[in-house]
Amino acid sequence: MKKLLRVLLFTGLSLSATLVVAQIQIRPLPEEKPVVARPIGANELTAADAGAWLDGLFSYGLKKNNLAGAVVVVVKDGQVLVAKGYGYADIAAKKPVDPATTLFRVGSISKTFTWTAVMQLVEQGKLDLDADVDKYLDFSIPPRDGKPVTLRELMTHTPGFEETIKNLGGNDPARLMSNQAWVREWVPERIYPPGEVSAYSNYGAALAGYIVQRVSGQPFDDYIEQHILQPLGMQHATFRQPLPASLAPDMAKSYAKASEPARPFELVNAAAAGALSVSGDDMARFMIAQLQDGHYDDAQILQPKTAQQMHGYTHYSVPGLLPIALGFYHMDRNGQDIIGHGGDTELFHSDMALYLQQNVGVFVSIDGEDDGGLRRQLLNGFTDRYFPALPQLPQPTLASAREHGALLVGRYIASRTSVSSFMSMANWFGQSRITMDKDGTLVTRDFRDLAGQPRHWREVKPYVWLDDASGSHLAALVQGGRLRWISYDEAAPVMVFLPVPGWQSAAWNLPLLFAALAVFLLAVLLWPIAALVRRHYRQPPLLSVPATRWCRWSRITALLYLLFAAGWVYVLKLADESFVNLGNGLDVTLRLIQLVGLLAVIGSIAAIMNARHAWREPGRWWRKANGTLLVLACAAMLWFTFNLHLLNLHLNY
Repeated sequence: MKKLLRVLLFTGLSLSATLVVAQIQIRPLPEEKPVVARPIGANELTAADAGAWLDGLFSYGLKKNNLAGAVVVVVKDGQVLVAKGYGYADIAAKKPVDPATTLFRVGSISKTFTWTAVMQLVEQGKLDLDADVDKYLDFSIPPRDGKPVTLRELMTHTPGFEETIKNLGGNDPARLMSNQAWVREWVPERIYPPGEVSAYSNYGAALAGYIVQRVSGQPFDDYIEQHILQPLGMQHATFRQPLPASLAPDMAKSYAKASEPARPFELVNAAAAGALSVSGDDMARFMIAQLQDGHYDDAQILQPKTAQQMHGYTHYSVPGLLPIALGFYHMDRNGQDIIGHGGDTELFHSDMALYLQQNVGVFVSIDGEDDGGLRRQLLNGFTDRYFPALPQLPQPTLASAREHGALLVGRYIASRTSVSSFMSMANWFGQSRITMDKDGTLVTRDFRDLAGQPRHWREVKPYVWLDDASGSHLAALVQGGRLRWISYDEAAPVMVFLPVPGWQSAAWNLPLLFAALAVFLLAVLLWPIAALVRRHYRQPPLLSVPATRWCRWSRITALLYLLFAAGWVYVLKLADESFVNLGNGLDVTLRLIQLVGLLAVIGSIAAIMNARHAWREPGRWWRKANGTLLVLACAAMLWFTFNLHLLNLHLNY
């Protein structure tokens, strides 16, 4: 599976007389320009200072991480302050990144254009954020608990859809699907009550794009061009795939690592969720328009009231953590109100952050496998450098830390998950754990810091924990003394983590799985060895003819289960390598694996008959034990097969 997640205030009264906030205006002397005071320790955000700082960060960061190239743009007060290209758009041709023309794939940042299109139609009265989306579709989204899906839920990632990855993307233009075809192919199961559980959904965003198309009467690509890109003068931006001939030469080549050959252009079938290709300068225009309540030069892509509604709305997945607005999620730091969005394809990794109080925007896109570290260094470092936090009094650890922390100790599954297909296997291999240290702090080895180290959290408010090193918070939603779910700041706007039920815990399921496979492996290996030993010593068969027959079939069953397991390991390996592998082209392979599994399930009868003969006929204890273990291993595999939906009639995932 794709390695498919990211990124306070308490002011001391004794310092209040000496501290100034960035937005306080000092009354100017006559004929002097107003001077904006900066917090103590802040650098002045100028083109020279930001450019020099970025040069140092990226010249080192690209080399250290073996990355091909990057673009960074900073806007301030309606103008481009800094636009920088680093590395190469084409390594072989030594073509440098040009922030004005070089196109980058920005992944899910595309969603902010889709959400902007939705809000344009809302202000025109053509869409209602709280209406049943079936009103705008030519197919139906099944209700959950009698409730429909609304656009507000799509924009806040709370419609309750399970994760979908089949045919999400590819690199073969001959197999490219339209956004319309992708959302209509199948509707993912709604696994959560609507409006409650935050679970990031590409399907939800793609569905919103299809609604824009149907209500506007224009193809989605045409609508975005005519109502957002062209008014903003974004000439180096498009949702079209493959790229138009006029833009294709400007596309940065796709590199996993700078030391490796370029890969094919990435196609995204869920176009409205992630198909935008755009230059740094064009992203600057979009950021300025969002920061100026929809206004850029002579263009007004949103009315001020609509833009403010979009940015100002807040939905909290967990009280005390960062919320999501309508489509933009909060990335607040140092008391700054920051909204934005991240975006990841397999080979490009991007972030956009809008500092609403400062009228500042930052965009970065990296060509290469960045695990988020360089982008987080940029955004966190930028905020700390130019908008540092006011000095704070230390927040004491609550006396309830151990009692409340004990409620959180355990295993968790991310809400962004699949439960109705074979991809539910990830729920066993991807469980996160929370433990408690001797001092009562919580430890998360899966929610790691920038250095890749486990985080330690102190409870500073009821059911809210602080990581002192990063300033990030972890919190729990507890209702009626029952833990519903947890999250932490970097994930909270779009995803929560749910406690793993005992029957689904990897703590016993994985050991049981490995034990069952070990039994099958021993049975298969000892089968020919025993035959060779008998032949060597010229021993006649010790079993009756029926017992011999069932013994042989039980070994074949063991072999089938091993092949069944190997098939799914192969599928998971394909998924981990690239989501491009997870398309209709995989269906034949999946059916062959399922055929082997079906034969193995039927063959479990042979294991039962073999054990029956082992206990009824004279024989050594090891044969009885062997037969019994085979039956138990088959029972375990039946549990895994049906619990993980490995023999589903449908191939939707």
